[in-house]
Amino acid sequence: MKAAVLQLSSQGLSSTKLLNYIRIANKKGVKLLLLGEYILNPFFKELQSLSISMIKEQSTQQINILKDLSSTYEITIIAPIIVVKKGKPYKTIAKFAPNSTSYYQQQILINYPHWNEEKFFANEIETIKAPLTFKVENLKFAVVSGFELHFDEIFKKLKNKNIDCILMPSVSTFESYERWKALIQTRAFTNNCYVLRANRIGEYQEKDFTWKFYGDSVLASPDGEILTHLGNKEELMLVDLSHKEVVASRRMWGFREAVKRREVKL
Repeated sequence: MKAAVLQLSSQGLSSTKLLNYIRIANKKGVKLLLLGEYILNPFFKELQSLSISMIKEQSTQQINILKDLSSTYEITIIAPIIVVKKGKPYKTIAKFAPNSTSYYQQQILINYPHWNEEKFFANEIETIKAPLTFKVENLKFAVVSGFELHFDEIFKKLKNKNIDCILMPSVSTFESYERWKALIQTRAFTNNCYVLRANRIGEYQEKDFTWKFYGDSVLASPDGEILTHLGNKEELMLVDLSHKEVVASRRMWGFREAVKRREVKL
């Protein structure tokens, strides 16, 4: 199956670029498109200075645009977006399919002093549940946010769901390039599934400090190898995903069977 990552900076209320790239993806036979974090909405630091009504207006417009694009071009679009309910903002990842729309409310949010999403957003703090999963053609996908990729508890909930590919939108910055690469490869290898990461590009200027988002959207194989990646520019990355490759990797390494044998004995 052919999928794609669209590596962009924040797009504001304009849909021109999205439309143009989705038209290109459609002509290439792409069935699933992944966007990075804070593409449809401004970066978190900017959101903090906006009114809730303004955030809601922007998100509603973007949701309507993506619903229409998904239906028109018969493509599933995975895109992080802020949803406002009863005057409160929630950080979610939306799945826009040709005939339906679903939302995954991010379960674990960044809570550092300089970047505290947990305090700003109204996402409930609850027991960890399985992330959103779905199928496109013969592949099964799971949606995991960039920050959630760090936590074993998320992957425990996916253990028996036979996921072919983890879809991971992110907004990585600072000097985290090598650390993210290692984490993505590790999760792909230990779970024997693809990890497709969409990272955003661009900058945010905060007083005397510049937040630089470096891109490097990647596809890691079920064997933990980086198959392809982007640089730090606006780009569309086309990738091929194979269920057979996932099955072959799991048979070769036998991680799941080793655990199952012990579970049976216990």
